[in-house]
Amino acid sequence: MDIEMIASLGLASAEVLADQALAAASDAGVRICVAVVDRAGYPLVFKRHPGAPYHSIEIALDKAYTVVSFGPATAKWEARLAKGSEMLRHGLMQRERFVGFGGGLPVKHAGVLVGAIGVSGGSEAQDIQFAEAALVALGE
Repeated sequence: MDIEMIASLGLASAEVLADQALAAASDAGVRICVAVVDRAGYPLVFKRHPGAPYHSIEIALDKAYTVVSFGPATAKWEARLAKGSEMLRHGLMQRERFVGFGGGLPVKHAGVLVGAIGVSGGSEAQDIQFAEAALVALGE
């Protein structure tokens, strides 16, 4: 029997990521939602600023889920889809939970994907900035 052991992000690190993203957004005066998921895409931590857009709740979760499903940051999908067929673009964009714009980043340890962070509530550039700040604080 083959058994594969998969490294996954722990709760303490997920808390650090979420808190750092919220702090970066607070410093910028932006209210966000942040989701951190494990390697399987299940939420470890979800937090939001009071007053963050309600749609951003699901968007943050879906950004993180998209990253662990495929691997790259969500911002990379625009260029990747531009190279594909119209059918591919249409098909992926119609998939439930697929997000093809910035704010979802992979969380890696020693080059291995262990989870993801999704941020929503600011502009696309701000969401990426807050997620990146969280990864820097974690040392990734």
